[in-house]
Amino acid sequence: MGVPVEEVLKLPMLEKANVQTPVYDRDVEWISVIETPVENFVRNNEFVLSTGVGCGENIPALEAYVKDVIRSDASILAFATGRHLFKIPDRIIALAEQHELVLVEIPWEVRFADILQGVLQLINEEKQKVHKHVEGIRQELINCVLNGKGLQEITTILYQYTGLPNAISDHLKHIRANQHFDSSLIDALNGRKEAVVSLIEHPFHLEHPLTHFIEAYQIGEECCYQLTILSNYKKQGYLLFQPEKDQEVTTEMMTILEHTLTACALYFVKENAIEMTEIRLKDNFLLDLAKQEQRMDKQLLSKAGLLGYDLEKPYVCFVGEVLFHQPASRSVGNDGQLPSSSSLQSRNYYIQKEAAYAGHMVGRQVMTTFDEERVIIFLEADKEGSEEAANQFLDLVERRLFELLAGVTIQWGISCHKDGYQVFHHSYEEARTALQMGEQQNEAGGRTFFKETRMNRLLMALSHKKEIEEIVQDTLQPLIDYDQKRQAELLHTFMVYNKYNSNVSQTSRALNLHRQSLLHRLRNIEQLTGLSLLNADDLFLLELSVRLWLLKKVEKPGPL
Repeated sequence: MGVPVEEVLKLPMLEKANVQTPVYDRDVEWISVIETPVENFVRNNEFVLSTGVGCGENIPALEAYVKDVIRSDASILAFATGRHLFKIPDRIIALAEQHELVLVEIPWEVRFADILQGVLQLINEEKQKVHKHVEGIRQELINCVLNGKGLQEITTILYQYTGLPNAISDHLKHIRANQHFDSSLIDALNGRKEAVVSLIEHPFHLEHPLTHFIEAYQIGEECCYQLTILSNYKKQGYLLFQPEKDQEVTTEMMTILEHTLTACALYFVKENAIEMTEIRLKDNFLLDLAKQEQRMDKQLLSKAGLLGYDLEKPYVCFVGEVLFHQPASRSVGNDGQLPSSSSLQSRNYYIQKEAAYAGHMVGRQVMTTFDEERVIIFLEADKEGSEEAANQFLDLVERRLFELLAGVTIQWGISCHKDGYQVFHHSYEEARTALQMGEQQNEAGGRTFFKETRMNRLLMALSHKKEIEEIVQDTLQPLIDYDQKRQAELLHTFMVYNKYNSNVSQTSRALNLHRQSLLHRLRNIEQLTGLSLLNADDLFLLELSVRLWLLKKVEKPGPL
């Protein structure tokens, strides 16, 4: 961001200056008065003023001074002639020409202060002009997002004002916009093409804060550069750019890139807000559909259509209890980046994503929502509503999901199909009942179909009779009281013992309990209930009482 040398030399206070070399195509970014020694006090593209004091009559010393200025990559070196230096020697002029340093003689009477003021004013005017230009680009980029345009328009604006081929990807590295950027480099960066990709140090040595955040990649003989798009410290995507061969990246370009990052971040925030609003509307709609009996009128069907749902198809309902066995920080996606601030929201995101993928694979519509830590899925059913189709769908969901989320299991309850048209609340209640009953009988991660719960539903109906409730109470209350007082787990011990058909060895292994300790517990059960575990009728009464007790807990949690 400087002023061309030609413009600087046209200043009124330099009209008497005598230019000793050609006027090279250089810019002036600063001006200073420096005498020997130069050391590191001069920076590149600087206008250096000197009186030549200390080396005017000493040609080798003057030559050393000029060489130091050349090494600093200054644009102009001007000597005030008439006192310490009367004329610049020819060998010094030749040296300056060799290194394209503009060499100027200034009459002694011209004050350095006037030159400094004039050049600084010119530089400031140029900076104001550039700032105004860049500010206009910033406003254009922001308006592009606010007016509903997309990432492709942003890349077009960036290319228009910088000439930099560029592309924008989301946080999953899916390319969302491309403006003359080499697609083969993108494929190599994303691992879709075999190539040696190495992270290197970028060559931009500009005084701009953005340069510290540039990542440079060497791909074969090509180089490309990447900037991360951040919003609220979250990674939203990436901005890729690649200067054309011999194209210089300037400070002005860096500022435009910085404004482009801001526009991209604003776009992704806007996109996420729209997506979250749509998800919230869909979630609330499906939750109401599942948990409340609703009349399927034209208004409801029209609302469903606007959300992308077709309620005139048959559906089977799945209700899943999501169980987490690891801290939230260890359950992440395959790129280690969660798309949401909440771990529960991120898990829901992956579950919803995999349900949609599985529905696409089996060619059926899927509607998914969440009720706290339960997932509710309506899957378009075939005419038969077969268990095989339901299991195939859940297999697809779980196979990919368990790779993405560590330590997660889901217990499923699945409704019957029957007349599955527009009976969403009824299907949900079936699936929820199947889930609750399955949780009492199956291990974590099991699947229970509603039609498999017929025996339990029959027993639940019997459990409502007062006489049967009293029998269960009298039979189990001593065990319940004993377990609460001693933490002895007698009820659980009996359930496992009954599961293994009264086999003591298998039961002790399942409970990780010594054989003698198990026998002691079984004797306690007999003593407390007054029933013999060797008597078939007593064993049946105890089993029936436990099952009824468990079903009452499903129906209404708490003690019987």
